[in-house]
Amino acid sequence: MKPRKNTKRVPSFRKLLRTSKIKLDNKLKNKQYKQQSAAKKYRKEQKKLRQAVRDAICKKPFPLEDHKKKHVAEKQEEEEDEALPLDMMDEDDLKIMEDLARKASFLTRDISSNEPVHIKKRKRDSVIERYEKIPRRTNTEPEKELIHLLPIKDKRGIIPQTIEKPVPDDAEDEEEDTEEMEEAEDFTEEPPPVLTPEEMAAQRKITLQERKVHIAALASAILSDPENNIKKLKEMRAMLMEQDPNVAVIVRKLVMVSLMEVFKDIAPSYKIRPLTEAEKATKVKKETQRLREFEEGLVSQYKFYLENLEQTIKDWKQRKLKKSNVVSLKAYKGLAEVAVRCLCELLVALPHFNFHNNIIVLIVPLMNDTSKTISELSCEAIKKLFKQDKLGFASLGVVKVISGLVKGRNYNVRPEVLKVFLHLRIKEVELKKDSEDIAPKKKFMTFKEKRKNLSRMQRKWKKAEEKLERELLEAEASESKEKKLKLHTETLNIVFLTYFRILKRARKSPLLPAVLEGLAKFAHLINVEFFDDLLTVLHSLIASDDLSYRESLHCILSAFQILSGQGDVLNIDPMKFYTHLYKTLFSLHAGGTNKDIGIVLQCLDVMLAKRRKQVSQQRALAFMKRLSTLALHVLPNSSIGILATNRILMQTFPKMDLLLDNESQGSGVYLPELDEPEHCSAQNTALWELHLLQRHYHPTVQKFAAHLAVGAPAEGSGALALDLSRTPATELFEAYSMRGMTFNPPVPSVTPRRKDTFSHVDSFLSELTEQLQQHMSKTVSHKTLDFAKHLRESSLS
Repeated sequence: MKPRKNTKRVPSFRKLLRTSKIKLDNKLKNKQYKQQSAAKKYRKEQKKLRQAVRDAICKKPFPLEDHKKKHVAEKQEEEEDEALPLDMMDEDDLKIMEDLARKASFLTRDISSNEPVHIKKRKRDSVIERYEKIPRRTNTEPEKELIHLLPIKDKRGIIPQTIEKPVPDDAEDEEEDTEEMEEAEDFTEEPPPVLTPEEMAAQRKITLQERKVHIAALASAILSDPENNIKKLKEMRAMLMEQDPNVAVIVRKLVMVSLMEVFKDIAPSYKIRPLTEAEKATKVKKETQRLREFEEGLVSQYKFYLENLEQTIKDWKQRKLKKSNVVSLKAYKGLAEVAVRCLCELLVALPHFNFHNNIIVLIVPLMNDTSKTISELSCEAIKKLFKQDKLGFASLGVVKVISGLVKGRNYNVRPEVLKVFLHLRIKEVELKKDSEDIAPKKKFMTFKEKRKNLSRMQRKWKKAEEKLERELLEAEASESKEKKLKLHTETLNIVFLTYFRILKRARKSPLLPAVLEGLAKFAHLINVEFFDDLLTVLHSLIASDDLSYRESLHCILSAFQILSGQGDVLNIDPMKFYTHLYKTLFSLHAGGTNKDIGIVLQCLDVMLAKRRKQVSQQRALAFMKRLSTLALHVLPNSSIGILATNRILMQTFPKMDLLLDNESQGSGVYLPELDEPEHCSAQNTALWELHLLQRHYHPTVQKFAAHLAVGAPAEGSGALALDLSRTPATELFEAYSMRGMTFNPPVPSVTPRRKDTFSHVDSFLSELTEQLQQHMSKTVSHKTLDFAKHLRESSLS
């Protein structure tokens, strides 16, 4: 037979992490308490059993000697009864006797006596005589057991040593029972008086104020002297189990938030590691020992606090009601939201401290929660963590957990879970900047300071020392940069693995837009080996017509991001992507799709401006004409972004001024309905849309249209202002957005005109009317006078 394998499960890391020395001590104490309770219960049962035996002995009515005499007398009576003939008894008496004999049984018989069942009941002796016949018992003490010890040897020989085994005293048990009865009587006191609603509200207010003052006193004491008052954290944490149902919910919320702020303030800027056995055995200074005790207590209380927050969330998730029934199920949601908020704050504020990975494991699944509030809190916390994480340790941990969550749920998660990847700080432009920020900066002495404060020999030594320090700093900075690049590479590998799994197995999943958006952002960092396959997949997605317009734009942007970076060396013709974008431009309008203009502007920048050497003249003319037509149908911020793109095209590509000349003639006719930009003959048309845009209600659109109508000059009277000419099209689109119901530039408010503003006009017109009446000849018509009066009245109105 094969040996049976050991199927005992290895405890998980999380379970081992939760087990501490204090927890083991508590478990041992609980075990000992249970054993003592069981022993106490057993002693009580034995006591009752002994009492029952004593009662049974006391109830035995006759002694042994008297019983023998009685037995002899009974035999004689039986013989006399048998000697009597049955013919002397009447038939009725005989029948009654037989019936009584049949009814006799073991249950009706007196076991203490040896009488037959059918004997007549004899007259019993008196109570006093029966009591006197009971034998007296002597109070003999039980034999005590002896415990033999090691013998002692002296001159006389070997002397044995023994000791009596202690016997549990029944008196102690009786005292304990009496104490318990007294406690029970204390508890069964009169019920509290019934309070009115007003009195209950006033009492609740007083109780709540007392709890608040107590929490504030504990928190201030801990913050003022953390090392000496670390034990007050336990007292404060005990208030998380508030039992007063009137203030339980509010007090627990206040304690959660207060503890979170306290831990954020007193937590050190390093991770506390557990001491080894050798370090514990080493003798250290009092200050060091005090610091070790503080760190150990801090980590222990922090762990218990996190466990309390986790249990609060689990109770809400499982709709689990506690036995105490202090907090209702409805109130558990509010407690859970506060617990999640505290965990999110600790995740962002203490990424370097202990149990940070445990907080990540708790927060990431909550991003996919059905509660919108909890999901938004978790997503925002992860985004903040990504933005502030310069090295990449925390980001790598979060990305691993998110990837496992998406795979474990079979890609059935909310799109917001994957959209947090867009906030990862993984860009080539930020690597150098961050490494400079991380590198330690040291201030060296200037030449004047050295000459003033140091001697010649000291300056020589100082110069050599500073040179060595600079070399060490450079080595440290390069090492941190290499470590950071390694972490970023590992993080990106996990991100792309998640994206490719969804593209391969869940193309119709609602996660596809988030995947395409992420590919568009990080496509320039993908390995060249995957470019060809990825472009094929993107084109098949566009050709399937299963995507929305925004998703197809992300596909196009991803493809050109790939080709604009390392993909320049590949011989791939992206004409099908140009055609798809040109064909779908008129799907945009001033309604819901106006927000997609930002993605279109990014696509145009990558497709036309950055790849100008691969773009033909016909293609550029076709896009410029279609974009000018589109600028008439969208909101002002979109029109500004489109016209800024047309300005770049006009300055980048030669002979674009063909569209500004009405008299130029080419071969063929412009075909606006054709979806092929290379064959629509755009050189045979003109940009008549610019004349309409010059009459636009938005002043910035008017400026751009007038600028393009004169050929987009870089200087001169038709040139744009510097703030407009140097700003990219995507930034102009965001700057002039009307998302907040605001107009940029702001519309000046119209103030009502007062009569005193036009006082000089009124006096002038009155004088003019008088001169006309007095000095003008009769040939002057009355129409002139009426006109002057009418002009004066209109100015007053």
